[in-house]
Amino acid sequence: MIDRRSVLAGLPAVLLPLAARAQPAFPDRPVRYIVPFPPGGLTDIMARLVGQKLSENWGRPVVVENRAGGNALIGADAVAKSAPDGHTLLAITLTHAVNASLFPQAPYNFRNDFTTISVLGSLPLVVVVNAEKSPARNLTDFLAAARTQRMNAGSSGTGSPPHLGLELVRIAARAGENIQHVPYRGGAPSVTDLAAGNLDFMVSNLPECIAQIQGGRLHPLAVTSAERHPLIPDVPTVKEAGQANLEMTNWTAMMVPASVPAPLLARLETDTLAAIRDVDVSRRAREGGFTVEAWDRTRSDAFVAAETARWARLIQDAGLRAD
Repeated sequence: MIDRRSVLAGLPAVLLPLAARAQPAFPDRPVRYIVPFPPGGLTDIMARLVGQKLSENWGRPVVVENRAGGNALIGADAVAKSAPDGHTLLAITLTHAVNASLFPQAPYNFRNDFTTISVLGSLPLVVVVNAEKSPARNLTDFLAAARTQRMNAGSSGTGSPPHLGLELVRIAARAGENIQHVPYRGGAPSVTDLAAGNLDFMVSNLPECIAQIQGGRLHPLAVTSAERHPLIPDVPTVKEAGQANLEMTNWTAMMVPASVPAPLLARLETDTLAAIRDVDVSRRAREGGFTVEAWDRTRSDAFVAAETARWARLIQDAGLRAD
């Protein structure tokens, strides 16, 4: 007689190979990591650091794809419309949280169409001028000059953190229309133009301007963080310069389409946190000016939602509009 219990006990062992075949290994092909900005900016820097480590750990290429344009909307839209299989990642900054208010007719819904895998790192911005062209050597003198002189100020795009910093400077200087905003398609080209003397100042992300500061082409007036930064310890904070209202930080995170299945989200979270917490990756990120955050999905999603709401209020109060 066949023991029914023995047959039932043996079923899982028989079915396990079938289940394994039904769930292919991840990733099973190259992974795209879309950066909606040109190469060389802070989002690109962090994406390449993390992407390289993920590639090493997965044994599959992680291809960083720079899809700049449309105020970072184009790259984000490509990810929103991608297959929810974990093979397409999105690198974002504070810009995308701001875009949710500046571009209500965007081709995607930032709050509903994405979920955050991790806030990877944060960093201050720096008020910088061309070292040869500008006579200003401190923030106080610069703000005084901005009240009476017409200036061109670059940013990495409308609604980007450098643009928001520029608007805060405009308010602090009571400069009105003296400051003309010149948006670029990313931080790196705007910094290059400032170093070439084609702009008067920027409120730049630190990783994007640190080489030009260290090379003596740009002069830093103040950092926007609450404390001085170890890469430029002699540069005072905006609070030390009497302008605490200029305090702000930027951040960068990894997102994927919200419809990615929960098991894949958990795998991406675990692997991404391992990548950013790697000793070498963390060291290189800090050398680039970042504070490594490496927050889990729950904390990261809550943070991005809070930032989106915070800047929506400020954008409304300041009356900012997309150029």
